Amino acid sequence: MRKYLFIFKSELMSTLQYVFNIAAGFIGCFILLFIFLNLWQYIYSNPSEIINGYTMNQMIWYIIITEILWGISSGKKICVKISNDIKGGNIAYNLNKPYNYILYSLFSHLGSAFVKAIIYTILGMIVGFMFLGSFPNLNILSIIAVILTSVLSTIISALLVSFIGLFSFIIEDSTPFYWLYSKLILIVGTIFPIEYFPSIIQPILKLSPVYVVCYGPAKLFVDFSLNNFITVFISQIIYIGIGFGLCTLLYKKGVKNLNVNGG
Repeated sequence: MRKYLFIFKSELMSTLQYVFNIAAGFIGCFILLFIFLNLWQYIYSNPSEIINGYTMNQMIWYIIITEILWGISSGKKICVKISNDIKGGNIAYNLNKPYNYILYSLFSHLGSAFVKAIIYTILGMIVGFMFLGSFPNLNILSIIAVILTSVLSTIISALLVSFIGLFSFIIEDSTPFYWLYSKLILIVGTIFPIEYFPSIIQPILKLSPVYVVCYGPAKLFVDFSLNNFITVFISQIIYIGIGFGLCTLLYKKGVKNLNVNGG
């Protein structure tokens, strides 16, 4: 475990050199937030009005949290790296290294995500307070629950993106699948809560990555309940197990094909 913590620390220190670039990256999130904040303020003619179980305050904070999570969990870098390692043959050099390639990729991603999490959370909270002048009703338990589920959502997203990158074992370039995944999370996961979709679609969305990556932590932030936390937490653990298992199977199959074909 120590070697993976070292990988995490190395990537964290490397990312700290580009703090201002990361902060500048929040500008894109701020533009989206500004648009949707004004949109929801227009839709809610009365701030105390409840639409699909959300007040205006809750709806805006939901969007802020999901935008923060989307910015943190963005894994294009890890997807491109894995895809390039496979296409360029560099992955063959990792076969004899004393670490698991999937865990190496995961902890490397978490190192950079940790820095993003701090910067994006601070800036997101400032923007939310500037627009609303208050925070949702939070307590120690709900804060811990949100932090825990947010960490798990980042791990899940990293595993899913790693799985997409490993598809380069099968097809020449898997990055278009990452584009589809990222747009699914952005469009379906950040703009509207699951309750805003037709009832026939809601069960499907609750089984999708949207539920464990974006919706779950944001829902707990704006409307915490212990039952919801348990449901989200268990779902995330299941997703992590399945995601890691699928990545391992695809990696082993790809490595086996490399060995059969002479590397």
